Amino acid sequence: QVQLVESGGGLVQSGGSLRLSCESSESIFVMGGMAWYRQRPGKKRELVGGITSDGVTNFADSVKGRFAISRDNAKTTVYLQMNSLKSEDTAVYYCNADLYGRGSWYRNVWGLGTQVTVSS
Repeated sequence: QVQLVESGGGLVQSGGSLRLSCESSESIFVMGGMAWYRQRPGKKRELVGGITSDGVTNFADSVKGRFAISRDNAKTTVYLQMNSLKSEDTAVYYCNADLYGRGSWYRNVWGLGTQVTVSS
């Protein structure tokens, strides 16, 4: 079963940076639009930002100007660059993507998440 695997989370000081990666476990699939979500302690999962298959991005107001999303279609990998991190960015970050395979095969897939902790 195809999976998305996030990596790059960890502990960082306030004002620091981290880059998260999200990769399909199977390279034979084509990644369409994808998005990053996060779930902060005691909060519901929320959208951080997304990127279309053409590379158009959008972001939540809370992260605009600090976060960036890019993709490497050859590697079916998407990145979330997080700069000027704040304690309120502490959360488990999840990627979600539309994956396409042979013929009409399609799945919307979630990753298992990666923890980001920002210390003040």
